[in-house]
Amino acid sequence: MTESIPVIVVGSGHGCRVHVPALRAAGFDVVALVGSDEQRTQRRAQRLSIALAATDLAQAIDQTNAQAVTIASTPHTHYPLAKIALSKGCHVMSEKPFTLKAEHAKELLILAQEKGVQHLLGNQMRARPERVAVANAIAQGAIGQAKFITLVQYASLLADTRQAWPQWWFDAEQGGGWLGASGSHMIDQVRSWLGEFESLSASLPTVAARENVTEDSFAVRFRLRNGVEGIMQQCGAAWGEFSAMTRVSGTDGSLWIDNGKAWLADINGTRELEPPANVSLPAMPVSDDPREQFLHLELPPAQRLFENWRNGILQQPQTNPTQFANFNDGLAAMQVLEAIRLSAANDGATVPVDANSVE
Repeated sequence: MTESIPVIVVGSGHGCRVHVPALRAAGFDVVALVGSDEQRTQRRAQRLSIALAATDLAQAIDQTNAQAVTIASTPHTHYPLAKIALSKGCHVMSEKPFTLKAEHAKELLILAQEKGVQHLLGNQMRARPERVAVANAIAQGAIGQAKFITLVQYASLLADTRQAWPQWWFDAEQGGGWLGASGSHMIDQVRSWLGEFESLSASLPTVAARENVTEDSFAVRFRLRNGVEGIMQQCGAAWGEFSAMTRVSGTDGSLWIDNGKAWLADINGTRELEPPANVSLPAMPVSDDPREQFLHLELPPAQRLFENWRNGILQQPQTNPTQFANFNDGLAAMQVLEAIRLSAANDGATVPVDANSVE
């Protein structure tokens, strides 16, 4: 019989929508749901057949003897909640942005290492097959020495100011803003493909007609330690269909992603890259429910992330070769985020990135 790991999900929004089904599909037993609103948490726990609804994580761990905790609550709560879970010896998966300060990320990384637990971040998009194909091609030298990367996206999620959003989405003190919500994924994509950031220049504009709120867009020009130059831009408030460019150029060729497929162009022509067979994702239909419009993109890679986490906890061989982000990556990403905010606050001045990891 497959061993089931008791896990607690913190956060009754994204936690219920993505974490609970992905964890169950990966072989976990969701034994408790922890939220900030008692009645709402009870309703959602009952709807999802979760035995315990709670507002106190420490008490929930004690009541259930949970071995693992996933954190999908408001960003400003990630640090204290992860600290509680780690102090009780639980394995922890935290959503991004990891923390509000790099120093807090460093503290959590050190604590996780001291406890000897399995720690991961919610950068599940590393498991997208097309991203794996590009990563493998770069690592295998398919484009020679990488020189330039462009990541540009236009999304309409925040364009309509009449749409209701949780208040924290636009509150910097609670970890809101498009940079942390989406930029952290882009930062992880650059780092996992090409290496560490050295310096950058950035701006954090607000495109939609909102006042006194955090950014809904970002523009970053950067240089990596290996000399790669790059541009990373995204607008989360652009009317119209989603559009994007993801392209890496090197001395011997170029790689790009188009409509969920990876492509390579070099002296031999242009061709599609087939991802390894063992990185395929579970199929999931697109939902007509606006509350679940991105679920087909989020849930399949999240399942793979939790499968990786479960195998790590049980010390079993990994069935998927994707190297998912952990707290060390979370610290590095927070250092990049801090550099972006520092540059933006100083009219786009070029600033160094303090990327000192904890081994």
